Amino acid sequence: MTKAKSANYECDVCGHRPPKWTGRCPECGEWGSVIESTAGPAGPAALRAVPSRAPLEPARPIAEISAAPAKARPTGVGEFDRVLGGGIVPGAVVLLAGEPGVGKSTLLLDVAQQWAKHGDTPSLVVSGEESVSQVRLRAERIGALHERLYLASETDLSAVLGHLDAVKPGLLILDSVQTVSAPGTDGVAGGVTQVRAVTAAVVAVAKERGLATILVGHVTKDGNVAGPRVLEHLVDVVLNFEGDKHSSLRMVRGLKNRFGAADEVGCFEMHEGGITSLPDPSGLFLTRYADAVSGTCVSVAMEGRRALVTEVQTLIGAQMPGSPRRTVSGLDSARLAMVLAVLQRRAQIQLHDREVYAATVGGLRVTEPAADLALALAAASAAHDLPMPPDLVAIGEVGLTGEVRRIGAVPRRLAEAARLGFRFALVPPGCGPAATGITPPGMRVLEVGDIRTALHYAVKATAESTDD
Repeated sequence: MTKAKSANYECDVCGHRPPKWTGRCPECGEWGSVIESTAGPAGPAALRAVPSRAPLEPARPIAEISAAPAKARPTGVGEFDRVLGGGIVPGAVVLLAGEPGVGKSTLLLDVAQQWAKHGDTPSLVVSGEESVSQVRLRAERIGALHERLYLASETDLSAVLGHLDAVKPGLLILDSVQTVSAPGTDGVAGGVTQVRAVTAAVVAVAKERGLATILVGHVTKDGNVAGPRVLEHLVDVVLNFEGDKHSSLRMVRGLKNRFGAADEVGCFEMHEGGITSLPDPSGLFLTRYADAVSGTCVSVAMEGRRALVTEVQTLIGAQMPGSPRRTVSGLDSARLAMVLAVLQRRAQIQLHDREVYAATVGGLRVTEPAADLALALAAASAAHDLPMPPDLVAIGEVGLTGEVRRIGAVPRRLAEAARLGFRFALVPPGCGPAATGITPPGMRVLEVGDIRTALHYAVKATAESTDD
């Protein structure tokens, strides 16, 4: 008797091939993603069965290939172009993901209007979630009306391709990829199979026609792009649109970019009239006081390649028996607890029985260790009710032994602080002008090796600022 051929199984999320069916993929951990595959396992025998054929276009030396067709074209929205690396490349497919209500559709409607206004080709917005009348109302509200901006409401991929043949746009915005279904493909719209099929078809059409395409994607409760992981591999650029509903600040963060830097950040402000670019957002994260106030210190955070001057505020509450409250907003609670422990052990500032509240200004979330020194100085300032100098900026990571550790991009941080008028800067050892060879104009940079030295220089700078 011949032995029956064993079935082949494959995860339709990550492509892993387990030896048998399992309810959960052992590679990516997704439940219910392992399905029976009709294709046999790839191997030497399978490769020998594939015949060779003449290529459609012969390979050419790289020096003979022109880069002009892949030159980025500005969309007209400055901060969006910044994240893309100067603009969107014809034939490129961009995936923009974000939480519901953060402003993805509003931003892309403005991008489509700017493209139609300044470009030589029309733009097409296909919405699978709203009717064309609803999109028109939003366009009127934000002033995004243009005769070469076309709208359509479709959820069928064949109809979307028909609109492309009729309009012949230079920019396609599909809002969203989870609402469109491909005929002849199993599954419901938004499912793993459908999303993968729709994305693959749109990518193929974009490459064939040189059509700049932006896909809107949903996110899961964890903030990741919904759908199969292969979706992020199919597209050329992956952007994440972030923002707090209680703040007007919005950020577009690059996660993947085949045509530019993948760590750029674009800043926007959401208001009743729509969304506008913020080429200089540092003013949102600072508070100007008429009189000196204790419990505040300024640091410089890096968002991608952009340096943002931000203010850290602390408030020391009353003594509490047991475990006092530690509350943060825009900061890492674990780093706050560590900084408070270092202050108590290395600087003899007793805060173990006091309530401590810490926050950033403007809704910016700072999680990098470079803000440790500013957080420590703000807490010490609040504990002793001694205001820090208003023109002092502190940058550095605080270790458990009280030392101030080196961080990256110090010259860029100091240049941004000097541009905004700060005159004093506390930096880690080896990050001053003597080591970098760069002296910000009008700024005095002091290297501090530990938290006690930083407190000493901060008090000294306060006295000098008072004398001035």
